Amino acid sequence: MATTTTARTSAAEKPTYLYKVQSLAVKVLVYMVLLLGLSIVIIPIYWMIATSLKTDTALFLIPPQWFPDPIQWSNYIEVWQLVPLARYFANSVFVTLLAILGEIITSALVAYGFARFRFPGRGVLFSIMLATMMLPSIITLIPSFIIWARWLGRYDTYSPLTVGSLFAWGPAYIFLLRQFFLTIPRDIEEAAIIDGGNLLQIFGYVMLPLVRPALLAITILSFTGNWNNFLSPLIYLSTPEKFTLPLGLYQFNKSLAGGSEAPKWNMMMAMAVLMTIPIIVLYFRAQRYFIEGITVGAVKG
Repeated sequence: MATTTTARTSAAEKPTYLYKVQSLAVKVLVYMVLLLGLSIVIIPIYWMIATSLKTDTALFLIPPQWFPDPIQWSNYIEVWQLVPLARYFANSVFVTLLAILGEIITSALVAYGFARFRFPGRGVLFSIMLATMMLPSIITLIPSFIIWARWLGRYDTYSPLTVGSLFAWGPAYIFLLRQFFLTIPRDIEEAAIIDGGNLLQIFGYVMLPLVRPALLAITILSFTGNWNNFLSPLIYLSTPEKFTLPLGLYQFNKSLAGGSEAPKWNMMMAMAVLMTIPIIVLYFRAQRYFIEGITVGAVKG
C-alpha cells in the first residue's frame, strides 16, 4: 500500500517539476531577449560617450579602445569654443517650446471635440485624420516648402518649424488624447455645468488636468521630435545664427570634413552628448507619467 502511495506521489510531482523547468526556461529566454535589446540600445550610447572622451590618436586604434585612456575632458571645452553652442541651444529651446505649446493646444482641442461632440461626419473625419498618419512625411515636403517659401515668404524664419509643426504629429497626439478623454465620466462635466462653468472653463480647468498623464506623454514625444528635427531646419534655415542643434552639428561635421586632417569624431560625439542630455533628463523626470499616458489611453476602444 505504501509503495502504491509513493508511486502516485511521484507521478503527481513530475508534471509540477516539468512545469517549473519550462517556466524557468521561458524566464531565461525572456531575460536574454531583453538583455539583447538593452545592449542594442545601450552600446551605441556608451560608444558615443566613450568616443567623446578619447584623444585624437585613440580614435583610430585597432582594436578599438572601449575604455578611453587617458580620459580627455577638454574635448567638451574645445567643442564649446569651436561651435556657438549657446546660440544653437537657445534656438533649439525657442523652436521646441513654441512647437510643443502649439501642438498640445491644437491636439487637445480637436481631441476633445472628437470625444465629446456629436456632429455629422464625425466618424468619417476621424478616419481620414487617422489615415493621414500612413502618409510618409516626404510626400508633403515639396508642397510644404512651396507654401512656406514662395506663397508666404517665410523662408529662413522659424515659422515653418513652429507653426508648421502643429500638423506634423497632430493625428497621433489627437488619437491619444481622444482615447484618454473617453475614459473620463461625463458626470464630471455635468457637475461643472451645474456649477456654472462654460465650455472653455470646463475644458481648461476640469478636463485638461484630468488628462495630465497624456499631456506629459505628448510633451515628451513632441520635445524629442522637435529637438532632434534635422530635415526641416536644413530645408528652411540658411542663416548660421538661426541654426538649431542638429543643423549646427551637421555644419560642424561639414567644417571638419572639409579640412585635410582626419575627422575629429571625439569633437562631434562631444557635441552629440551635449545635445542628448536634455532629452534624457526630461524622460527620466517624467517617465512614470509617460508610461501611464501611453498605456491608459490604449485600453479605451
